[in-house]
Amino acid sequence: MSEQFSDRAGLRGLLAKLKEFLPARLRGDVPVVPVVRLAGTIGAITPLRPGLTLAGVARMLERAFTMRHAKAVALVVNSPGGAPVQSRQIYLRIRQLAAEKKLPVLVFVEDVAASGGYMIACAGDEIFCDPSSILGSIGVVGGSFGFQDLIRKIGVERRLYTAGEHKAMLDPFLPENPDDVARLKTIQRDIHALFISLVKESRGEKLKGADDLLFTGEYWAGEKSVSLGLADGIGDLRSTLRARFGEKVLTPLVAPPRGLLSGLLGRRAAGADSLAGLGVRALPDDLISALETRAIWAKFGL
Repeated sequence: MSEQFSDRAGLRGLLAKLKEFLPARLRGDVPVVPVVRLAGTIGAITPLRPGLTLAGVARMLERAFTMRHAKAVALVVNSPGGAPVQSRQIYLRIRQLAAEKKLPVLVFVEDVAASGGYMIACAGDEIFCDPSSILGSIGVVGGSFGFQDLIRKIGVERRLYTAGEHKAMLDPFLPENPDDVARLKTIQRDIHALFISLVKESRGEKLKGADDLLFTGEYWAGEKSVSLGLADGIGDLRSTLRARFGEKVLTPLVAPPRGLLSGLLGRRAAGADSLAGLGVRALPDDLISALETRAIWAKFGL
């Protein structure tokens, strides 16, 4: 029996020695909190300039939540919003993985987490921000242009053929129809109600403001956001994680996929580089999308 105990002790000693040569994040004696950065406008901006989508971030999230010895997952959010469907799908995927892997999610807001960006931030069990961060904008917005006077002025005749009474609803080359606007606003109210429900379910009793303050589309800086319960505290990623998990905590950044298939995974559209090489940069759709994206960020003074 004594020989068996001696052999086991020797084996444990050998394993301990071998463990010293392993990377710190694989040893198990050092806490690991993988970091995923979710930045940019949400949704397909143009074929050549994709924004944040579930397809583009799913692989990063999967890698973060399945990392060995992870004690939590940290998300760095910096987004002014965008497509509500993609925002909610990213939110749901984060919560599904958190429940499946039984890991807490800590969100750190950089410049802004507004509209769909705040929806994603709500996937965190806790939300931290900088005093100058902007949070909120819990609402729904849509916009278009009216070109009917312009095309009349330059002598263009609009010819549109449809089957379905409302198929051409909100066509920018036709005069605005109040009935069409009313239908759009009904849809927006439905989406807004879903957004409000998600925030209430995620933040629960942490919310301190009244509905007619929190859910009007208004947004606030960091300290006010904390006082309203939209965030849990002021703090940066490094300091907060060290205070929570110790000075030796490792925070590996889970980078987006790169290479030939990265476009297929949502990070960059296939053919973008070849088109750029041919000097095709200022495509009309891409130019308009760039202006719209710039306008979204500018709304928050960024």
